[in-house]
Amino acid sequence: MKTIVIAGGTDGIGKALADTRLAVGDTVVVIGRNDVKGKAFLDSAEALGARERAVFIKADLSLLAENERIIKTLRSRFAAVDSLVLCARHYRSKRAVTADRLEENFALFYLSRYLLCHGLADALAAADQPVVVNVAGPGASLNAVHWDDLELRRGYHGGAALGQGGKLNDLLGVTFAERYGDRGIRYVLIHPGVTATSFSGSYDEDTLRQILAMQSFAKPVESALPPILAAIDTPPAQALSAFVEGRRIGVDDNSFDRGAAKRLDAVTERLLLEH
Repeated sequence: MKTIVIAGGTDGIGKALADTRLAVGDTVVVIGRNDVKGKAFLDSAEALGARERAVFIKADLSLLAENERIIKTLRSRFAAVDSLVLCARHYRSKRAVTADRLEENFALFYLSRYLLCHGLADALAAADQPVVVNVAGPGASLNAVHWDDLELRRGYHGGAALGQGGKLNDLLGVTFAERYGDRGIRYVLIHPGVTATSFSGSYDEDTLRQILAMQSFAKPVESALPPILAAIDTPPAQALSAFVEGRRIGVDDNSFDRGAAKRLDAVTERLLLEH
């Protein structure tokens, strides 16, 4: 059986995945910021007779110190992590800044995933078929990246913040795969399509109307699981791969540019040193 860590596992796709993997006998660690939802996960595990294999860790992953705490906790508790699944993100119509003085989307949707991937690399490498599954939305143009204003201090828009975050995760996948691919860790980027998740966020009236309209035709959460489950059970042979609604896309074109990925990695390292 596997040990699965799910960031953002108390809602939507992450929750459905957590329940599914518990049911097949895996140990599932869910990271989320809501105690009530965390307790609901543990209660559902109890009902399945799987309480001893269910772990909830409360954390606000938009904060750097919280990510470091999670990494230390997981390293001390588990000798190996088979799968790290990254689902956490939160839409904000208005720009918000964390206690670290970082724009929240940038901190949660990108920096947290960067820290968790690299911080758990040794635990992943200790597993037989380790994989990072980044549910982010691969394949967008590099034009989504505001290189001179990554935290969108000028002209912030919630959709632009998430769009940029998705592309930053593509580039994270490029450098991570190059660094750790020879240790057997596979990195899989997945865009599930418009799915009826909880649409976690804080919305203005216009955006909320759009979200409600999207929910009317969005796919059920369970329909997003097959490519994620496939990646966990049988990771691709390649160090880096990407899927959009179950369809594999190439990772060798300009949207996965190696130079841009190295540039982002250097910028990220400098930023983290400053904090």
